Amino acid sequence: MILLEYHNVIIFNTLTERFFSEKPEAVDMTLVDFDGVTYKIITPEDKTHIKLSMNMRCYKELIEYGANDVLKRVYGDYLQPQPEVGYDVTLAFDLGKLPASEEEKNLLIKNVSLLKRNALAAPFERAFEEQEAKKDEKNPNFALMTVRYREEEAIYVRAQADRVTVIFSTVFKEETDRIFGKVFLQEFVDARRNIQLAPPVLYSNKEPPLEIRDAVGSNTSDNIGYITFVLFPRHVTQGSVREETISRIQLFRDYLHYHIKCSKAYMHTRMRARVQDFLKVLNRAKPEIAAGGEKKTATGKTFRRA
Repeated sequence: MILLEYHNVIIFNTLTERFFSEKPEAVDMTLVDFDGVTYKIITPEDKTHIKLSMNMRCYKELIEYGANDVLKRVYGDYLQPQPEVGYDVTLAFDLGKLPASEEEKNLLIKNVSLLKRNALAAPFERAFEEQEAKKDEKNPNFALMTVRYREEEAIYVRAQADRVTVIFSTVFKEETDRIFGKVFLQEFVDARRNIQLAPPVLYSNKEPPLEIRDAVGSNTSDNIGYITFVLFPRHVTQGSVREETISRIQLFRDYLHYHIKCSKAYMHTRMRARVQDFLKVLNRAKPEIAAGGEKKTATGKTFRRA
C-alpha cells in the first residue's frame, strides 16, 4: 500500500523555486489540501516577499489545545501576529533574510510545507505530555480533546495513566465504501499477530466507543465507523518516534479513504477488462444458419430454402 506524504508537495516545490532562485517571480496561488484545508501563497508587495496563509475548519479548537504555541515554537518570527483576512495562520518571508546555508533553507521549506501537520499536532502533543506528567498520580483527571476537522467527522484524543487513546469517526457515504473499509480495518486489527509492537486497533460500526459516548451522544448512524488507536508510552517517547507517530496517525483517515477509492477504481478496471474480453468472444462467434431459413438475393428479394 502507498504511504501518503506528510508535507504539502505543491508548497514544497513552490517555495523551493523561490528560495533558491536568483530572480524571484511573483506568485498568486490558492490550493487545497486534505480535509478541506486551504492555502494561499502570494507576493503582496514585491517579488522578494512571500506570504503563506492557511485556513482550517478546526483551527479555533486547535488554539484551545496549544496550536499557537506549537507554531510559534516551529516558525518563530515567520509567524505573523495577525493572519490575512479569511485565514487562520499566516507566515511571511523576506527572501533577502533567509538562512544562508542550503541545509537550513531546505529545513525551513520542509517545515513550512508541514504547516497543517504542525497545527494539528497540538492536541496529540498535549495528550502525550499529560500522560507523562500524571502517570504516577493515583486518580488523574484527563480531559477529552475533540477536533472536528471535517463536516461530519472528528478526532478524539484522551490521555490516560498508561496510554493515549485516539479515536477517529469516519463517514462511509456508500455501502461499498463501508464494506471495503471494514476489510481494511480488519487488516489493521489482525496486524498485531505479526507485528507485536504495533498499537492495538479497534473498529466499531454505528455504536461509539465508551470513551466518547458522552461527547457523541445520540448522533449514531449505520454509515459512521469508529476506529480506536491505543498508543502506549513506547509509541510516544520523546524525539523522532513521537514526531513520526503524530505524523502517521494524523493521515490515517486520508490513508483509509484513499485506498478505498483506489480499490474501487481497480475493481472497475478489472470489470471493464472482463467485459471487453466477453465482447471479443462474441465478435468472433459465428452463429449457425438454420436449414430452411430465409435468404436474400443481391437485389433484395427474399426466398426460403427448402
